[in-house]
Amino acid sequence: MLSTVWTIHCDGSAVPNPGRMGLGAVLVAPDGTRHVLSAATDARGCNNEAEARALMLALRDAQACGATALQIYSDSSLLVAQLGLAGAPVVPRLAALYDEVAALLATFAHTSLQWVPRHRNGEADALARAAVGLAPKRSVKSPNKRRR
Repeated sequence: MLSTVWTIHCDGSAVPNPGRMGLGAVLVAPDGTRHVLSAATDARGCNNEAEARALMLALRDAQACGATALQIYSDSSLLVAQLGLAGAPVVPRLAALYDEVAALLATFAHTSLQWVPRHRNGEADALARAAVGLAPKRSVKSPNKRRR
């Protein structure tokens, strides 16, 4: 099955928070073909809503491409918990949105959702920020420390 797995990196941005929402995602097909998504929404919302909407955008694109198995990466610990952890406390304000995302996930034969640190989700973050007219965040590099 691994040869048929698509990879998704997704991120959302809200400016200000709550405010305009930008959605970003990178889908990589099993053959290495990349699909880059960057979109602004007409609605206003918080960063957690933007994260969920970015995943929905990516899932719809994956469906349109015929994907059946997905490995999904997000830097939103709330999104990953709400969709992947049994017994995670429900966020009432976002429950209907997470239910909608879960229903989309259920249309695929196999999905795996994993949290990644923000610095490993940089391209999706830059796409989400670009959708609302913001420059990519600068990467913070720690100075190299050498042991003697």
